[in-house]
Amino acid sequence: MQKLSVAIVHPNLGIGGAERLVVDTALSLQQRGHRVVIYTMHHDPAHCFEETRDGTLDVRVVRSWLIPESVNGRLHILCTVLRSLGMARRVATDREQYDVVFVDQLSAPIPLLKYAHAHILFYCHFPDYLQAPHTTLWQRLYRAPFDLLEELTTGEADQIVVNSKFTQSTFRNAFPRLSVVPRVLPPAINLAAYDTTPPADDPAVAMLRMPRQSVLSINRFERKKNIALAIDALALLQNRSDLCLVVAGGWDVRVPENIEYLHELDAHARSLGLSTRTVAPRSASSQALKLLPSNYVRVPAFADDVKTTDSVDVLFVPSFSESQRAHLLATARCVVYTPINEHLGIVPLEAMGMRVPVVAADSGGPCETVVHGKTGYLCQPTAEDFSSAISRIISMSEDQRSEMGRAGRERVETEFALDAYATKLEGIISDMIQYPTTVSAIFGVLMTLFIICTSAVIFLCARYL
Repeated sequence: MQKLSVAIVHPNLGIGGAERLVVDTALSLQQRGHRVVIYTMHHDPAHCFEETRDGTLDVRVVRSWLIPESVNGRLHILCTVLRSLGMARRVATDREQYDVVFVDQLSAPIPLLKYAHAHILFYCHFPDYLQAPHTTLWQRLYRAPFDLLEELTTGEADQIVVNSKFTQSTFRNAFPRLSVVPRVLPPAINLAAYDTTPPADDPAVAMLRMPRQSVLSINRFERKKNIALAIDALALLQNRSDLCLVVAGGWDVRVPENIEYLHELDAHARSLGLSTRTVAPRSASSQALKLLPSNYVRVPAFADDVKTTDSVDVLFVPSFSESQRAHLLATARCVVYTPINEHLGIVPLEAMGMRVPVVAADSGGPCETVVHGKTGYLCQPTAEDFSSAISRIISMSEDQRSEMGRAGRERVETEFALDAYATKLEGIISDMIQYPTTVSAIFGVLMTLFIICTSAVIFLCARYL
């Protein structure tokens, strides 16, 4: 395949499954000789994947000084769309010319990105409007133009791909005006990045060493991730005195839900009679520390100064580091994945890649990744079912658990390895660039009107709300 210049557009380059996909996409294309640049609206070196801050990848942050992230804590989607249009303008007017623009998550900037005269590939993790609340009349009225905008702008892409067959079927029902059937391109696991041993003298890793066996949950601290289910399952285990549930995941001080949900989970665990502790992010500011549960502990300067965590039933690790993730996956007896109807879920793949059995809800994407009884267990999303599956894995002999781990590793190597992902992606791009791309003048006019109208709404809300 000819070597291409590729721009990847992603709204917030933090820590999460979508962000891991962006990083692995860039790495896989770069390793095959393509020129790759990542554009994003937010990138915090203290809260990101290592490859985006150590110079491995070219990351360019497009800041919008005029448009805030929200207006008095409201209108998040409106502000995000407007800021994404500013990012699209930067890509379209950049001195570098791109052959392909890989747009991730947010479809709103696609019409403006087409003025870059590049082919547009849109990666849809899940229709956004299905994840937004539409309960009240105000919510439905507010979301209506954005839901329509999402459908119309998604249809402007030259090629649409989704992460799973589950998302593919959901996409076709969610966007009835679009006749296109998206292609399925599951995310990959860069196994080389996981097959590393964290430094023994890293105090952030030493904080996580304990004599108890660990059951691991990795998810962003969001309510839709249903993390309380893992806590409920632990509370039901008969012999849990030798177990510690480690709840690790993305935690951002800019996201109120992350802060609130961590406090809710800590209170919920303590209400069940479980002892808890929170390991503060190493780079947390004094202001960020105030937002953590009061029982937090800081990472000391030296590993020898670390206190033991043997008396803790639930250990929270918000905004964990790469070395902490490697240690947690290497030492976990099993990984519990609690979201219901998750689009795909990168965590089960990470666990299987590290030879760790998985317990996941029997719905959505995990049904396409976890092989029940072979690489883990698929359960009904109840505390009883999850507790039973965890108990089954904990009570396995080392040979039985190792066999389940080997099966998971083989599945990832065969179906979800980075090289296989890159081959599929290159094939999709090759098919796409055979056909000319077009710029829609009508959409250019519509987007201009949208900018004017929404800017007026922001002005009025900022003045009167």
